[in-house]
Formats: sequence, structure tokens, C-alpha cells
Amino acid sequence: MDDKTRLIRAGAVPQPLAKTVGPPVQRGSTVLMPNAEALYDHDQVTYGRQGLAAQAALQDALATMEHAVGVTLYPSGLAAVTGALLAVLKAGDEVLVVDTIYAPTRRFCDHVLKRYGVGVRYFDPYVAPESLVGDAPEATRLILMESPGSLTMEMQDMDRVAELARKRGVLTMCDNTWGAGLLYKPLQHGIDLSVQALTKYVGGHSDVFMGSAAAQDPALVRKLNDGVLHLGWAVSPEDAYLMLRGLRTLPTRLSRQGENGLAVADWLVGQPEVAALYHPAMPGCPDHPLWKRDFSGAASLFTFALQPAPAKAVDAFLDALKLFGLGFSWGGFESLAISVDPQLGQRKIKRRYPGPLVRLHVGLEHPADLIDDLRQALDAYRAAAA
Repeated sequence: MDDKTRLIRAGAVPQPLAKTVGPPVQRGSTVLMPNAEALYDHDQVTYGRQGLAAQAALQDALATMEHAVGVTLYPSGLAAVTGALLAVLKAGDEVLVVDTIYAPTRRFCDHVLKRYGVGVRYFDPYVAPESLVGDAPEATRLILMESPGSLTMEMQDMDRVAELARKRGVLTMCDNTWGAGLLYKPLQHGIDLSVQALTKYVGGHSDVFMGSAAAQDPALVRKLNDGVLHLGWAVSPEDAYLMLRGLRTLPTRLSRQGENGLAVADWLVGQPEVAALYHPAMPGCPDHPLWKRDFSGAASLFTFALQPAPAKAVDAFLDALKLFGLGFSWGGFESLAISVDPQLGQRKIKRRYPGPLVRLHVGLEHPADLIDDLRQALDAYRAAAA
């Protein structure tokens, strides 16, 4: 053969591949089929966008954690939510969405679902499940929950909602990013669709985007898979490998961060500048009994209310922080803080809080150092409020 041909054919994958603790990272769009019959065998992977070894390994591991029949992957957490919604909803359906839902999910519901003929109604997270499900319009196809809410930490009795919704033939879906598929397992609690932003705790290092949707019902798994296929979603093998790497250490990281978060929250409760704490794993905080019933551990994301003061004092508090970065994401190894109040205006149900709200994500730093950082920032808050 000519050199041109030999160079094209050279460098084929050696057989067999060496066995490593992680899956091979296969980079390829074209998948070579074994024979002509397999070209149109839709039970086989025929195109790299469907995912190869690294993606399949991550899906299998997530399915094990979630007790799922199947898991689909998406290029971001928001894409997982929107992709799952589009997979099961059609024009004429209605979806009930908890009012404390992640803000980009609300944006999608208001600006995309409604445009395509899907009705959207928001409900109070504290409405009784019997009223929520019993009063749902006939066209209701899905109830979307997030518990606890990622800003103000309200929880819903998702078990009861799922039980009642199933009797009416209404699907339930949970954004379970706070529970990370480990602290709370929606599918084992009767919820039909478990969605999470793998970007957060599963990735764990604030450097890769991905989301997942899991289901136990094979018919729903097929809808999710069809949705990914029809809409063209894909995740790269490198990102899938990083997510699988993060998943291996998830229990260890999540446990340590949960402990650190509780230590910081326990200290905050006793500070004169703090008016209220919203952390469901803390005794005495709102919804603690519900958390204790359903969750096996605590995540490290929570919110607290400062004593009343002007907005400039909140800015002074945030600007004084040295170990807490100012950033909207969470779930990584590093501690973060944001002010919450600017995001609350879009909610339908207005609640009064005793003062300005600040959300913390507690990382893997030593809690004593984080407490020292918060103490000097509270001093700055008090000085600016005077």
C-alpha cells in the first residue's frame, strides 16, 4: 500500500487495552460497526455523541447510587432539568413548580415552556400535599420540586406528594442537587424523576459542567433517552471521566463538608449580628423534622438572616470575607458566599425575613478558620450598619 493509505490505517487501538481503575477516555465521533447488519441496529451505539466508555461508566455508577434503571447525561445541571421536562411534557400539559425553584429553571418555565403551550403554575413549598395534588388542574402532567430550596431552604414533604400524585397519574420530579443522589434518594421515595446538577457536589472541584436525570420506570428511561437523542445533547468523554473521578470521593467530601457546615452554622446561631438560621439539618431550624425523616446526612449549603441593616452593610460583610469567595455556584471544595435578597423579587409567594439574607457554601477548609473569617466580616457589618 501507498504511504498515504498506510498512515491512515496505522496506529489502531491495541487489543486488548490495558486494564486501569478508570474507564478509557474514547474520543471519537465515528463508531465502526462490526458488520452491515449492525449499521441500523438501534440498540447499539452507532455515533460517538451517544457516549462511549467513560460516559457509560458514569451512567452505570450514577444508576447504582440512585437505584435507577437508567440515567441520562446532559452538558449542565440546567440542561438536565430542561431536558427532562421536555422529554415528558407536551403542548396542553400543565406543570406545577415549587416557587422556591432554582432561578434558571424558573426562567426556562416562563420563557420556553409557556411559549410552546405548556402551562406553568407556581406553588407555595409549604402548601399541604393533599391540597397541592387535590387541587391540581386536570391537565397537570408533572409536579416539579426542589427540597430544600437552594436559596431559602424550604422543604416539601416530597414523599407524600409523590404518593398522592401517583394515584392521580401525575408524574413527580425532584431537583436533588442539595441531596446529591447520596443524602436523599428520590426514586426510593416514590418520585418518578431524580435530577441533579453534577456540576456541584459530584464534580466537587468547580471545574466541569454536567447534569443527570434518573428514573426507575423503563418507559420514562426511554423518554429521557429519546429526548437526549432528539435534542442532540452530548457530554465529552473527558468531562464524564472527571465526573466519575469526583463521584468516587463524593461520600468522603460530602460528609466532611456537611460536618464543617454544621459547625459553622452552630457558631452563627450564637452571634448577636445573626437574626435567624435556615439550615434544615440544624435542630430548631425550619423543617428539621422533615430533613431528619428523609435525609441520611447534611449538605454544606445554608442561609442565615442578619439583623436589619442597609444594603451597604451587607456589601461590607461580603467584601470583608477573605476565605469565603463570592460566587453563585456551590458544591466544590471551596467556601462561597452570596447575598440572597436580590433574587427573591421574582417569587410569587412573598415571605418576610427578619433581616438581609446571606447564603454560605462551606467547603473543606478547617471550620475554625472559616469562623474567624466570618467573625471579622460580622464586625465589618456591625460597623457599616452603625
